[in-house]
Amino acid sequence: MTRTIQQLFDLKGKTAVVTGASRGLGLQMAHALGEAGARIMLSSRKESDLEEAAAELQSAGIDARWVAANCADEADIGRLVDETLQRMGDIDILVNNAGAAWGAPAEDHPVDAWDKVMNLNVRGYFILSQQVAKRSMIARKTGRIINIASIAGLGGNPPEMRTIAYNTSKGAVVNFTRALACEWGRYGITVNAICPGFFPSKMTRGTLESMGEQELASHAPLGRLGDDEDLKGLTLLYASDAGKHITGQWLAVDGGVSVVTGG
Repeated sequence: MTRTIQQLFDLKGKTAVVTGASRGLGLQMAHALGEAGARIMLSSRKESDLEEAAAELQSAGIDARWVAANCADEADIGRLVDETLQRMGDIDILVNNAGAAWGAPAEDHPVDAWDKVMNLNVRGYFILSQQVAKRSMIARKTGRIINIASIAGLGGNPPEMRTIAYNTSKGAVVNFTRALACEWGRYGITVNAICPGFFPSKMTRGTLESMGEQELASHAPLGRLGDDEDLKGLTLLYASDAGKHITGQWLAVDGGVSVVTGG
């Protein structure tokens, strides 16, 4: 029998791991998955931030736990997967969101900063996806992987935004999503990406201060920045059976900025 829309979006009985989840976009997506019924394992580097985030989710009636881990470190990634499997069982949904940015002119960009961005934004996504798939998803022939890319990965930036490593890493995430979807579709695993535009966050603080919130908002046809709700719908679509026939795709959530710039 065909399921209702409420049944298709229902995540009761599912377990989701969300990285970079102690604040901002990661916490917003954790709320979305938890509000749909999923149990949530939060991860980021700082224990105190994770405690606050878990308490916020728990106060909303969401089953939330946490593991402090650095997703640029392979050993930490393994520990995150170990603890999740031990404490919560199989992983149904993985949201790769932990990320770093660095602002510098390309000609003067420090190589160690380039490596830091690439290690977390690309290598970390690959290692965590690989471990979750091999240890939980492939054998069960089911899984949802959501990669957080960016509209910065769809093209260049205005000259004042000197984020060559970040743009490159997020472009890599978009194609990583496509390639992984092609390989793992046979296991019933969907792999999709979200490309956020400008949302007020710790990562965009410098850009907001230098260009101004109103100036940035003026570049969007909708005339606004993203808010605390704008990623929820797409996250739930990708994570639930409502999106079971969608894989290898990216979608910009940017108020229309990428349409104007041709991304």
